[in-house]
Parts: sequence; structure tokens; C-alpha cells
Amino acid sequence: MIAEADDDGRTQSVIAERGPTVLRIALGGQLRKLREARRITREEAGEAIRGSHAKISRLELGRTGFKERDIRDLLTMYGVLDAEERETFLDLARRANEPGWWHRYSDLLPSWFGTYLGLEQAASKIRTYEAHLVPGLLQTPEYARAVMALGYEDADMDRRVAVRQRRQEILHRTEAPVVWAVIDEAALHRPVGGPRVHREQMEHLVELAQLPNVTLQVLPYSAGEHAAAGSSFSILRFAERELPDIVYLEHLTSALYLDRRQDLALYLSVMDRLSVQAERPDRSMEIFKKYAEETAD
Repeated sequence: MIAEADDDGRTQSVIAERGPTVLRIALGGQLRKLREARRITREEAGEAIRGSHAKISRLELGRTGFKERDIRDLLTMYGVLDAEERETFLDLARRANEPGWWHRYSDLLPSWFGTYLGLEQAASKIRTYEAHLVPGLLQTPEYARAVMALGYEDADMDRRVAVRQRRQEILHRTEAPVVWAVIDEAALHRPVGGPRVHREQMEHLVELAQLPNVTLQVLPYSAGEHAAAGSSFSILRFAERELPDIVYLEHLTSALYLDRRQDLALYLSVMDRLSVQAERPDRSMEIFKKYAEETAD
């Protein structure tokens, strides 16, 4: 059970640090195990909460919020009758329903990106390939401001930059995710925000590369053609086995979330090939330094 998995309180504190998305994943996974132990089908469980098998599937994958009435009914159906044990599940459900920090910026964020932020906060490993810009997780405030100025010119620019900076806190938390980014050299050659901003961004990449959980590689021009030409993407992996890897593809006004096995296999293969074609991390750091020096005042 959830309480048994938390020997010293550390597990739940780490989970909570990763946000409500991972709380939903954890609770959904426990509910699935309870259902399967009783040999109850999703259809039967759905009827018990006046829903469908699809609703049970979403609950068990952590892709929707929880109603306390539904949790109570499912726990009764699954034979969890001890008051203290039930309260453990219900408390986790309440915390899983609390809004993530990004909800305060919901007036700025499209719904499809809010979904990504929740997954990013919950991920244990993030692999990304960026063809045109420095990845958002690695951007300095001024670089981010220059990027967003291309699409927005409004009074909310400071808040938009704040969202991007808040995202980056995951790089430094107690249980930080592994971040492995391959950046096309074209992104380094593009002086976003002007020479000073560009130089500071290159220096920032050098600093981030020192973190034990961050690996940065440059895909050089000399690599020639490659499997991901012109297409940026990220692959998110989670510690919870209940949630599959997810490929995230962002467009101007929408995004795609791919979790089909064949899609994952394709993108993982492409990412592996890019990592082989890219310069080693130590050599990549030298490239960042070179671009910083070239834009020195």
C-alpha cells in the first residue's frame, strides 16, 4: 500500500516535490493493483462509480483528477475497509487534486502546454533534441524573453519569463531528473537577443553542463543529414511503471503526445542515433565556449 512504501516519510516528500501529476500516477497505480488483485475488470469498476472502463483507465494512469466519492466507492469494492488505510488513499487523492504551480499562470498558458508542464515536473528522465533554439529548460531569462518576444508583445512578458524560470527549478531539486539534451549547432549560431544575451546563454550552458544530472551535446554541422532534421522533440520517462514514456512534439498552436509503442521505439531510436552523431559532452562544452568568445563585446 501507499503507506507501506513510505518507510521514513522520504518517499512521499519526494513524490510531493514532483507535483500533483506524479501524485495522481502513484495513486492511480495503487488503485490498479487493488483492482487486479480482486480480479475486477475495468468495466465492473466503472459501473461502481457510475462511469465507464475508459474513466477507470484514465484514473489508473493518473490522467485525470479524483473525486472523493469515486475513491471511497472503489476502495469499498476493492475490500479496503480499514479507516486509517482508507484515509491514506483519500489524503493522497486530495493532494493529487491540488493545482500545480503553473495553474496560477493558466491565463497565459494553452491547456496543451499545461499538460506538458505537469508531465515535465513528474519525469525522472528528459531527453530532448532541439533544432532551432536552446531548449526552454536551459534558457537564461533574457534569452527566454527574446524568444517569446517573437510571438508576444504584451504586459505579461515578465510572467511568461517567470514560468520558464520556474520550470528550471527541477534541475536543482533533491531528486532532480536526468536531463540529456542534444542541441543542433544551428541553434548556437543564431544570436537570439543580440551578442550579449547570446554570450550569456552560451556561458549558462557551460555552467549547466557541470550539474551531475545534466548532459549536453552539440550536433555539429559536420554531422550532415540526420534522422530528426528540422523536427524538435522530447522524450519523458517516469519512475512509475504505470506511466509509459511519452514523446512530446510542440507546434505553434498545439502539441502532440505520443505513447504508442511503435512511436516510442522510433523516437528512441532517432534520439540514440543523434546522441552518437553529436559531439561528446566535453567537446560540446568547448563549442559552447567558442560561441561565447565569438560574441564577446
